Amino acid sequence: MTTEISGTETRVPGAALRPAPRLRPAVEDFLYTEAALLDAWQLDDWLTLFAEQCRYVVPNTDLPDADPDRDGVMIDDDRELIQARVERLKSRFAYREYPWSRTRRLVTNVRVFEDGADLRVTANFAVYRFRRGTAAYVGHYEYLLVRSGDGFLIRFRRAVLDNERLDEHGAVSIIL
Repeated sequence: MTTEISGTETRVPGAALRPAPRLRPAVEDFLYTEAALLDAWQLDDWLTLFAEQCRYVVPNTDLPDADPDRDGVMIDDDRELIQARVERLKSRFAYREYPWSRTRRLVTNVRVFEDGADLRVTANFAVYRFRRGTAAYVGHYEYLLVRSGDGFLIRFRRAVLDNERLDEHGAVSIIL
């Protein structure tokens, strides 16, 4: 059975959700692990952090609240497309990323909310990309995490850029 994941799945939590500060250290460790895997270009390991039914969204910079079910977005990937993105980035066919850019991610201001058995998480990020100069991508993440064993899996990941435009970058060729 396939479960659709809405583009508004992890909107910033409202009053109905309970803050879960006791879970923040474990969630922070999870997010730091994800950042380290992406910075090391360990994309196959990064992919294992996702649930089978999942979605990865990056809205356009001019419409940060975009709903990918209704609006155009830069990235709207399900599990199959995330896998294809990983395979392409590992190949020589990703000409913007061959050889790979060096990146450094900073994740901060992590907030965790319980929504039944799931966790809604927000965090700020800065991703620095080094390749023929330096580019900085700044924004916030929105996650829907599901518990799995002693850890978590990503069911929904949204990276919202604060950058007003990508002129100096040209495109987002890395995973934010």
